[in-house]
Amino acid sequence: MDAVYTIHQGFSNTAMLYFLVLGVWGFYRAARGQSVGSSYGGALVVAQILLLVNIVLGGVLWLNGRNVNMARFDVHVLYGAFVLVFLPFVYVAMLRGDDSNRAQWVWGFVNLFMFFLMPRFFITGI
Repeated sequence: MDAVYTIHQGFSNTAMLYFLVLGVWGFYRAARGQSVGSSYGGALVVAQILLLVNIVLGGVLWLNGRNVNMARFDVHVLYGAFVLVFLPFVYVAMLRGDDSNRAQWVWGFVNLFMFFLMPRFFITGI
């Protein structure tokens, strides 16, 4: 289970840096007046898949009793549920499929928000 734990941590770090890249790239595209293109939309899908794989790894750790040492396991699970639904929520409820320049600004902010929130997710997982 130590290998799964290490992979889970690695995916978490990867997701955090990926959100930073997506946020900077989103602001760059928005400042140039571009809308959400297929390459950026595909990168958002990759981010969601990355989060989903990390949640599955966390579930495997939970099923094997790895959560016994966590001080705030319930909050860590809540954060996992949040990241699972946040990006689809933004797409469906807030943007309603909009791909304009305004939506590109929103995605830039959303991804940087996720980047700055990720360290809090780590703290609850320790």
